[in-house]
Amino acid sequence: MLRSVEQRRVATEGREDPRVTGLRTAVARLRRQLAAHPAEFPDRSIAEEELATLDALAADGGRDLPRMRRSLLLVAGAIGSMSALRRGVQDVRAAVELLAAPPRG
Repeated sequence: MLRSVEQRRVATEGREDPRVTGLRTAVARLRRQLAAHPAEFPDRSIAEEELATLDALAADGGRDLPRMRRSLLLVAGAIGSMSALRRGVQDVRAAVELLAAPPRG
């Protein structure tokens, strides 16, 4: 019996938390949308840098929630009220907030 428990633990060790995967997907989607957006705006580079930071934090397991929230705030502020990117920002925000909740299961 101990062996099967140990095998299960080893099998799941390499898996990424689905909440982290969701965040990385939302960040990647918003990065693509931002790259494709034709308008130049003063804080575009800030948004790009903070999205890269969010991706790096997520790749590290999403453990630094305060830093992720700060990056999210900077992204939202940098993008401002661009309606074409609003949904992407909302998706990233929702994914960050999911990480604040305890994991299911």
